[in-house]
Amino acid sequence: MSATNSSIFLSRLRRLPVMDTAGDKLGTVRDVVVQVRSAGRAPRAKGLVVELFAQHRVFVPMVRVHNIEALQVTISGVLNTRRFERRESEMLVFHDLIDAQVKRRGHTKPAWIYDVSIRQARSHDWEIDEVALRASTGPFARRTYDTIVDWSDIDVFVVGAGRSTREVLAQLEDMKAADIARELHDMTPQRRSEIAHALDDETLADALEELPEDEQVELIQALEVERAADVLEEMNPDDAADLVAELTPEVAEKLLDRMEPDEAQDVRRLMEYGEHTAGGLMTPEPVILAPDDTVATALARVRNEELTPALAGMVYVCRSPLEAPTGRFLGAVHVQRLLREPPSVLVSSLVDTDLEPLKPSAHVSTVSRYFATYNLVCAPVVNEERQLLGAVTVDDVLDAMLPDDWRGDQMDGLAPSEAHWSSDRHVRDLELRRARTPDRPKGARDGR
Repeated sequence: MSATNSSIFLSRLRRLPVMDTAGDKLGTVRDVVVQVRSAGRAPRAKGLVVELFAQHRVFVPMVRVHNIEALQVTISGVLNTRRFERRESEMLVFHDLIDAQVKRRGHTKPAWIYDVSIRQARSHDWEIDEVALRASTGPFARRTYDTIVDWSDIDVFVVGAGRSTREVLAQLEDMKAADIARELHDMTPQRRSEIAHALDDETLADALEELPEDEQVELIQALEVERAADVLEEMNPDDAADLVAELTPEVAEKLLDRMEPDEAQDVRRLMEYGEHTAGGLMTPEPVILAPDDTVATALARVRNEELTPALAGMVYVCRSPLEAPTGRFLGAVHVQRLLREPPSVLVSSLVDTDLEPLKPSAHVSTVSRYFATYNLVCAPVVNEERQLLGAVTVDDVLDAMLPDDWRGDQMDGLAPSEAHWSSDRHVRDLELRRARTPDRPKGARDGR
């Protein structure tokens, strides 16, 4: 949605029709989801509760809201039709706030909320801006007066003592995934489970990827099956595959059955490869382009904020289909090369013909030397039929080379030993282990 300097009072959104960019009606706005944040930051408007036909209500993130007009709200992208469920850290504007009695900073008399406004910040988040109040001049007075105040003047939006889980969630809101994982690690199992249930799917998925494996398994098993499947869908497919492989076959199959078919298929495909191979380390969702795509298209794709820096370091040119496993792999293009070329140049004319792709069976020791030889942060994985299966990133290589318990040591604040950081020694250990252990058949995964 384009940025705006003016506030939008949310009462005008209630019951507005929600349209897609083609002009077709999808549903009706029923509420707005907001979340309190710490450190004096304005509460964030997370998204809309939209009622589809047959009174089925779903969540639409604010990033999908394309335009807000007087008579309708227009959204873009794919609509997730999973039924909306409010998290403990969230409040609903119309359900929880409108007509709620609140305390105003510096005043002793009660006030009631009758409207709330939002505005778009520089970060492109939508935040609570002002609150319209109806206040009585006395317990027996008939006259009331209306006033508009800043969000920070209202107690319900300010994190304070005694807010329990909501306070913790507000503090976690602006943390990086690794820091959230550390906070979860330091909690008791019961408290960790409680907070995990209240976190949104994406945040929990990012934090899970940073936790030691035993705590990943503990948390995912503590969730209801539907919720656990949703969280796995938000994880990187290679991390989700590693986690599912640690579960019992019965639990793993139950979760995979509840996942979206495409997401489950990616995880199942990755589980076919050994854990310490290029196939087991790769992600099946790199940036894939057609031969007739231009440099401008490629740069637009790598600017996607959901891509990690490593994954955005290289694009892959393939024949159709453009989802892994693709059609014939034509080559890779480094992002630095894209930055040096005119926007209209075809990416197929820029492929690095000297870069031989990895095979899915390549062991991590081979992969690490490959990365060092070619100074890479990302590399293609291609099968015998020259189909692109995915891409390995340098962070996944490092993760595989470090000792199994490195995440736990990091959480506990232990100083890394020489063995933890001597990559040559660890690679030698892996090679010796590989020499002593025959290759596993396809379909098996190495134990940790």
